[in-house]
Amino acid sequence: MKKFWREKNRLRRLEAALLAGLAAAVLSGAVLKEEQTDLADKLIRLHVVANSDSEADQTLKLAVRDRILEEAEGLIPPGSSREEAMALLSGHLEELAAAGAAAVAEEGYAYPVTASLEEDVWFPTKTYTDFALPAGNYTALRLVIGTGGGQNWWCVVFPPLCLGSVTEAVAQSAPEEAFSAREVALITGEDEGYIVKFKTMELLAQAEEWLSGWTR
Repeated sequence: MKKFWREKNRLRRLEAALLAGLAAAVLSGAVLKEEQTDLADKLIRLHVVANSDSEADQTLKLAVRDRILEEAEGLIPPGSSREEAMALLSGHLEELAAAGAAAVAEEGYAYPVTASLEEDVWFPTKTYTDFALPAGNYTALRLVIGTGGGQNWWCVVFPPLCLGSVTEAVAQSAPEEAFSAREVALITGEDEGYIVKFKTMELLAQAEEWLSGWTR
């Protein structure tokens, strides 16, 4: 009988530990998701899709990327808010598509290029030269080259984090759009363990997507 009660108590303790771990994971997931959402509300990502995965088309994708980043930088004055940047990009989609097509033509190709501004575009965790961004949904300026059958290229069009210093780009943001010190530390890696946090965000997002599909 004593053995029975010892085993029962052990199972209760194990159950309590598992429930506590689950509660901590749920709480941690909620915090991480909120951090990603807060970041997404201050950014406009850039999503360039190549015509194909051939070496030539992948190289061409980078030429289009460079042209679009330059064009967008010229369109959005320093100090613009995210809403102002979105309005400017939305109002110049034809010009941006034409700039992308011009870059394609300069490289000797005739692929068409389309441009759109889309919300809730999924991005994986991405690490760049001096900053990184967590996986999640973002608003994105999306350029598709030709059939759009190749690999993607992701970065940030507002603030212009992919051009020059991340710190300077953040500083140019309007006051109401400025990044907090915590957010700057998070994306530049000064927040210790940020890669683990980003990977956790990605896994949580993937789990949510899987559960959503399973319950349909």
